[in-house]
Amino acid sequence: MTAVGGRPDTADHGYVVYLDFDGVLHDDDVVWSRRAGIHMRTPGRFLFEWSPILEALLLPHPEVKIVLSTSWVRVKSFDFAKKQLSPALQSRVVGATFHRRQMSKFEFDNQSRGAQIFSDVRRRCPTSWIAIDNDDDAWPAHCRQHLIKTADRFGLSDPEVQAAIRERLAALATLSEVL
Repeated sequence: MTAVGGRPDTADHGYVVYLDFDGVLHDDDVVWSRRAGIHMRTPGRFLFEWSPILEALLLPHPEVKIVLSTSWVRVKSFDFAKKQLSPALQSRVVGATFHRRQMSKFEFDNQSRGAQIFSDVRRRCPTSWIAIDNDDDAWPAHCRQHLIKTADRFGLSDPEVQAAIRERLAALATLSEVL
């Protein structure tokens, strides 16, 4: 929804987590093929295996919303990407960084992930935000403090990443008490 003046309505998503899938919710070694569809190439790993970790981290923070920053939105669709998540995570999703009607795939693909996210931050105007992503290439310097970087093979299963997310979410809760 757009508020007067063309700015997105932030009332429902003041605190935002920009969420990548590959290298965050599961191992980064995901393959797309017409015959086999989307599947994990790493033996013993499966798609969205670390989603329950994110659910648990977000549970104490019902005010936090999710914006999908994953390439799944651009390659497949927003609806397809959102439906891959658990119902608990789906209910938090308020949008995506890629908008088919507002931007070209070429333009979007030629931006770094950090630039894609910051463009959405400028449109959406969240009160506060973090990005959970394994891609830290060419992030704008003024945005790096918002990035929680994950390792391609460990994503959210890394206890240090979980601790960083807990800390940032606790800071959001403190901020919301002050406001």
